Amino acid sequence: MSKPKFANHALNFKVVAECSKSKARVSTMELPHHTVNTPVFMPVGTQGTLKGLLPEQLSDQDCQIMLGNTYHLGTRPGAGVLRRLGGLHRFMGWRRALLTDSGGFQMVSLLELAEITEQGVRFRSPYDGSECMLTPEHSMEIQNAIGADIMMQLDDVVHSTTDGPRVREAMLR
Repeated sequence: MSKPKFANHALNFKVVAECSKSKARVSTMELPHHTVNTPVFMPVGTQGTLKGLLPEQLSDQDCQIMLGNTYHLGTRPGAGVLRRLGGLHRFMGWRRALLTDSGGFQMVSLLELAEITEQGVRFRSPYDGSECMLTPEHSMEIQNAIGADIMMQLDDVVHSTTDGPRVREAMLR
C-alpha cells in the first residue's frame, strides 16, 4: 500500500463532504496526537486543564482537541518546566490534540498590565508583578515547549469595540 501524498506532514486535511448551497464542509484533520473531525467543539483549558474534569472524562465525551493558553502556560508552570516534563500532553495526561493560541488575546484581557510595541508585548504578571516580554519568537518557543499540534502566530489583538488608529496600527503590525 502506498503512503498518502502528505503522510510525513504534521497536518493532513481532508474534506469529507461539502454542501453545494452553503459550502459548509465536513473534514478531518490528521494531527500528530489525534485525528480531529470538523466542525468540532474545542474546549478551552487555559492552564492545561478544564476545571472539574479529568482528561479521561474528556476523552470519554469524545473531546478531540483542547485549547491551551500560551501566555498563561508560559508564565505558570513555564516553558522550561513543560519542556523538562515532555510537554503539556505528558504534564496533564492528555493523549489527544492540542491547539495553542499565541498569547495575543491577553493584549485585550490584560491590557492594563501590557505595553504593546513593535517587538511584541511586555506584560506585568498578574501573579507576582514580574515582567515578561512576549515576542513572536518567544510565543513560538513556549508553544514548542507545550508540544501543541496546532500553533498560532503572535497577533496584535484589539477589543471588538475598538476603532480608529489603534485598529489600523494592529492591522499594519
